[in-house]
Amino acid sequence: MPVAAHYNDAKSIPQVASELWELSVAYAKQETIDPLKGLGRFLTFGVGGAVLFGLGSILLLLSALRALQTETDTTFTGNLSFVPYLIVAAAALLLVGLLVWRVVMRKGPGL
Repeated sequence: MPVAAHYNDAKSIPQVASELWELSVAYAKQETIDPLKGLGRFLTFGVGGAVLFGLGSILLLLSALRALQTETDTTFTGNLSFVPYLIVAAAALLLVGLLVWRVVMRKGPGL
């Protein structure tokens, strides 16, 4: 093929610049917006799960407190009426400690 044929097939500089711009924009979207969408879904489920777990834990601790107050008859009455609160507070601290330990000791992808 003669050299002159290559020049006839060549694109103009504005056309090349336009294609370069389109390619750059497509690449930027692919590498930034798409991963951010995935991160948004991850955060949505993570925050939703944390809220539901926290609400469930609070309700479970309140039910344990109510059970200790009502089902133990006269065991925790009078001067010992504060003991169910201590038991539930200790359970709550144990749960928080377990969760913190689990988060700190986590090993896996992304860390």
